[in-house]
Amino acid sequence: MKTTSLPLCDPDMSEFELDAVRQVLISSSLSAGPVVEEFEAAFAQYLGRKHAIAVASGEIGLLLTLQAFGIGKGDEVVASAHSFRETAHAIMLSGARPVFADIDYWAGTISPDKAAAVLTERTRAIIGANANGHPAPWAPLRELAKTAGVALIEDSTEAIGSIYKGSPVGTFGDCSIFDFSQPGALVCGEGGMIVTDDDDRAIAIRRLRSRRIDERSSVVIGAVAPLQANLSDLSAALGLAQLRRIDVLLARRKCVEAWYYDYLRSFEGIKDPYIAPDVEEVHWFLYVVHLGTRFSRSSRDSIVDDLRREQIEAAAYSQPLHLQRLYFNAGYRRGDFFVTEKVADRAVALPFHAHLTEAQVAFIVGTMKDASINVGAGAAIY
Repeated sequence: MKTTSLPLCDPDMSEFELDAVRQVLISSSLSAGPVVEEFEAAFAQYLGRKHAIAVASGEIGLLLTLQAFGIGKGDEVVASAHSFRETAHAIMLSGARPVFADIDYWAGTISPDKAAAVLTERTRAIIGANANGHPAPWAPLRELAKTAGVALIEDSTEAIGSIYKGSPVGTFGDCSIFDFSQPGALVCGEGGMIVTDDDDRAIAIRRLRSRRIDERSSVVIGAVAPLQANLSDLSAALGLAQLRRIDVLLARRKCVEAWYYDYLRSFEGIKDPYIAPDVEEVHWFLYVVHLGTRFSRSSRDSIVDDLRREQIEAAAYSQPLHLQRLYFNAGYRRGDFFVTEKVADRAVALPFHAHLTEAQVAFIVGTMKDASINVGAGAAIY
């Protein structure tokens, strides 16, 4: 079978990570234990938040967070339709109804005005996502949540290291959720982290997540059924080692980003990477190219196919949630969220990781330019 020589993602590992994993492998604990607790403490310190709770995945983290807020059947949660499906799945698994809102065309993040328009008396939370690493507009979202009297949850599963108004992503939600699976900058196989400053919420999340052996006889804690959604010491060792190198990991990805920017400047008909005025720094989750409006969804797909034929792994960045079967069955239809659909139909995710060389980036961009000639050369940027 022909393999992809330029994968979409390739985790940045070193001997430091290998040594950390080896230490756990020769220890007496592979399951959740002291290394998980060390990872949680380090992550909380990294963000300057009071609590960090390690979980099995970002989706599980969001589900536990919703449950800790008492959100369930009959409730509504507002979220962006321009997101990975796991966000909306967590809402569905909680028993609540996801209510989608459209996005800002430039940033790809949920629009506060459009979110405000879908609030009802049943709304219990607003989820803002730092889409592809670009921070959501947290100041207006916080004001909206405060006025409406609902929880504000930060979906940072696609972001780490980005900065909004002087503060890092992960510090804006009542609870904020990270994910450590590929293709993020910090990878530990599978896993996630919930961070919060709320003592009561942190206690509730930990009780919903798992039980310690010494808690088996507790009458109080036994009143709630946990998911047993722990992170293992093995995964935590990898995550902790990556966290200690996070500045290096992000800097190496910035170099690749700069090469992409240089080579794409001569590519007519695409939208340049956008950074909102209140955003000081963005660390992209994937390198996403937004094609112009003369490109159709089918021509985007043709470009992706051409890239793959050259052993370059590329993908459509977004499949709008409201058009996926589960939510289509709930009554959503094409045309409900114009901006989300417009962006999704023309967004291409290209390989983005620290192991790419400048020559490889040049090859990727050159191949994409050649592929675009037959399907929409000279397309309008907007």
